[in-house]
Amino acid sequence: MRTFDCEQCGQALYYENSTCLRCGSALAFLPDRMDLCAIEPVGDDAPGLWQRRMPKFQRAAGAAGASAAPGRWRLCMHHEQTQACNFAVPEDDLNPLCVSCRQTRVLPDLSVPQNQRRFYRIEGAKRRLFFTLARLGLVNPHPAPGVEQGPRYEFLADQPGQPVLTGHSNGVITLNIAEADDDERERRRLALGEPYRTLLGHLRHESGHYYWDVLIERAGRHERFRSAFGDERADYAEALRQHYERAAHDIDWQERHVSAYATAHPWEDWAETWAHYLHMVDLLETAASFETRLVLHAPGADVHEHVSDPFARADDFDALVAQWVPLTVLVNSLTRSLGQEDAYPFALSVSALDKLRVVHEIVHEHVRQGGEQSPAPG
Repeated sequence: MRTFDCEQCGQALYYENSTCLRCGSALAFLPDRMDLCAIEPVGDDAPGLWQRRMPKFQRAAGAAGASAAPGRWRLCMHHEQTQACNFAVPEDDLNPLCVSCRQTRVLPDLSVPQNQRRFYRIEGAKRRLFFTLARLGLVNPHPAPGVEQGPRYEFLADQPGQPVLTGHSNGVITLNIAEADDDERERRRLALGEPYRTLLGHLRHESGHYYWDVLIERAGRHERFRSAFGDERADYAEALRQHYERAAHDIDWQERHVSAYATAHPWEDWAETWAHYLHMVDLLETAASFETRLVLHAPGADVHEHVSDPFARADDFDALVAQWVPLTVLVNSLTRSLGQEDAYPFALSVSALDKLRVVHEIVHEHVRQGGEQSPAPG
């Protein structure tokens, strides 16, 4: 994800910030502008409405006609009630929830104190997914009022005799809110022999199942999918049963897949590869926004270049991979310097990269052809 700076004092900001810790400016993410901006109340004549605050450099310049960008917004209801969101809603959109929060149709019981913390963390991960999908052109950050788009989400807690399974079905992504607890998520990661398990990773994976319906099933790309990932008509329940009967260390996956779980079924191969592709473009965008410079080793002479915005080089998958590999070495070297495990515990084979290329090509082909921006399931 790109970086943000306070327009009033230049302080570096995180995507989740709602207040600048240096100058105290109120902040909101404006989805229709895809930017984190300083805001101020419109005034007593428009209670509850906010406007973008004029950037400080414009005020200092005193330029004739200089003013804040036009537009007025309300803060998302979840900001007002739970502080779990920093998105704003355009004035002409009567939905009390922002474009991201309205996708969540079932919330955990927020009267339970620990659920408020879980909900905050889950929604934060979901908004990061929303940002990347919007950058790819797969969701509209400023849909027309009343237009709903998917995927939809249900965040549920286990009940006695009724455990919640994280998954996707018919356009709805279900997440067990226990995954927001670091200790529980780590316990499950170790029990399943997974090298990586995060909230954002879960949501990216399940969004892959949703976009299989959009990009493959509805678009009729079955043969293209099968040539890369296999035949999805194989019995899914039986495939998962066999997968879980095998010990993780007995699964030979490194030569053709991005993970052991990707071997379970072609649908899971697609979803794991899809999630990995979102990891790739998000990390590359972050590195590009910091103007990270890499040394690309080549025969005869090394090449020095800055990491490029992956969304500005959408037609060149090879260029993305050329920067991705040394960037992951940098990331792991940084985490090892802090005494942490590798942040990126993967090594991609040629076959895995070929599958990532298929995902890349299908996404951008869909967008170039004016494909629908993931409408909500009927």
